[in-house]
Amino acid sequence: MSGFLASVGRATRSHLAAVGAGTRLLMQLLMRTPQALQRFGLVREQVYFLGNRSLSIIGVSGLFVGFVLALQGYYTLQRYGSAEAVGLLVALSLVRELGPVVSALLFAGRAGTSLTAEIGLMKAGEQLTAMEMMAVDPLTRVLAPRFWGGFIAMPLLAALFSAVGVVGGWLVAVVLIGIDPGAFWSQMQGGVEVFADVGNGVVKSLVFGVTVTFVALLQGYTCQPTPEGVAQATTRTVVVSSLAVLALDFVLTAMMFSI
Repeated sequence: MSGFLASVGRATRSHLAAVGAGTRLLMQLLMRTPQALQRFGLVREQVYFLGNRSLSIIGVSGLFVGFVLALQGYYTLQRYGSAEAVGLLVALSLVRELGPVVSALLFAGRAGTSLTAEIGLMKAGEQLTAMEMMAVDPLTRVLAPRFWGGFIAMPLLAALFSAVGVVGGWLVAVVLIGIDPGAFWSQMQGGVEVFADVGNGVVKSLVFGVTVTFVALLQGYTCQPTPEGVAQATTRTVVVSSLAVLALDFVLTAMMFSI
């Protein structure tokens, strides 16, 4: 029994230490924000690297998600004689939930793993140590621009995902099925509210952007400087980021609908 309690205590202490180290790193990144924004060119490069190079997977995924939502929504609403409301269903599903959540999951799989591998390889190659030897702070020069690049890129990708998804829903509902286009757009415009629906989606995308980017940077910065360590950190980035996004989505949805 004593051995079991000791193992539980060690596991708890190690997890608390990891949480403390992550919190300390986040505070250090936030404190270095002014220095990072003074060299905004570095942040702009990361917005391009994390955002522009993710456009293809975000756009294609949003288009097919819009296709599926329109088909499923039409077959469901047709039973109740409300097939014209399929545009409203597609728009609300995208801007409230699927746009931020699916974009964050895709962002974690594409950009998050890239960040972790990049930082991990820099650590394994002792590039971060070399920066410190040259009196260059790696948090300010390397991590902070990537952190704010992900923070900026994630909401833009989520907005693009939702917009392309609405276009995909229009193609299926209006062009393929034959729903009246006026009814499609009027139902959407009358039922989607800017602050209650679009605003909630923007808040979610901002939170997910911070979460995914920080998890990716933390895993890369704290990984073992070996090929196996970098590979394990990349895997942890996808797992931890995905679970964090889904858990935060539930919490944020509960808070937004209770206000």
